[in-house]
Parts: sequence; C-alpha cells; structure tokens
Amino acid sequence: MESETTKQHQDESSNNITCGIITLSDSRDKKEDLSGDYIENELKKRYTVKSREIIKDEKEDLLKSIDEMIKNDVDVILTNGGTGLSERDITVESVEKIFDKKIDGFGEIFRHQSYIEIGSGALLSRATAGVYKKCCIFSMPGSPNAVKTALNIIIDELPHIVHHAKK
Repeated sequence: MESETTKQHQDESSNNITCGIITLSDSRDKKEDLSGDYIENELKKRYTVKSREIIKDEKEDLLKSIDEMIKNDVDVILTNGGTGLSERDITVESVEKIFDKKIDGFGEIFRHQSYIEIGSGALLSRATAGVYKKCCIFSMPGSPNAVKTALNIIIDELPHIVHHAKK
C-alpha cells in the first residue's frame, strides 16, 4: 500500500538524474564487464550515465573515483564488485566509512530478495548504500544476477531517493 506522502514526494522528484558506475575487479576489463554493461544499459533507459570506470579492488582508487564523480555533479553512484568476504573485497568497508547517512533498507531488501532467489547463500551478501556529500551510493555484488536484483529494487525509486538526499 502506497502512502500519500510517498506519492507526493515521488511526484515532486525529478527524473533528471546523472549516474556514475564503478566496477571493482582485479580481473575484469571493459570487454568482460557484463554487470557494468547491464547497469549502464538499464540506467540509460531513464537517466543520464555521466561516467563509468573499472578499477582494481583498492580503497584509494575507489574513494578517488567517487570524489571525482561527485565533483562532476553525479547524483547517484552504483558500484559493483568487491563486496564479498575475501581479503581483497574492500568496497563495503571503504564506502561505509564515508557515508554521511546509511540507507539500511537497501541491503536489507537486497538480502531478502536474494534469499528468495538463491536461498541461504544470500547470507554472503554485503550490499550496502548510503549518502555521501548529497550523492547516493549503492554498492552491490558483481555478479550479473545480483546486479539485476539490485537494480530491480532501486531503479524506479531513484528520483525519490535523490530528492531526499539533495535536501
């Protein structure tokens, strides 16, 4: 059931949203970045994709890319990869330290939906989201299926989320 307030906020929100995509991978390049391709193609159906990068799983590179995208007036940054449990997976620890506000619901809903789709393997997901310098950052696993799940959760709601983050 949709609330009147939510509907009002959605109506007041702009679809003129600029996005950046960061793929974190020590092994993939642009040709092999199926998840980045999927994110870009889906976002371009509704929004503007201003930037897309593939970087190594390095905290400094990730934070630099985020800051550069924000300087270029990106409203939303979607990262994929680097959310696992291995020592090289640095995305979650890196972005959560810079968040001004955390969007807890994204990770919760992502894990719930993943559980429905794949079962208890969803426990391994560390998807997270938050706001940093009025930019929304969504960090999701790098598999194509995980990216599809994440985008199904957020893509329609981006105008509403950005509207609140920019206040």
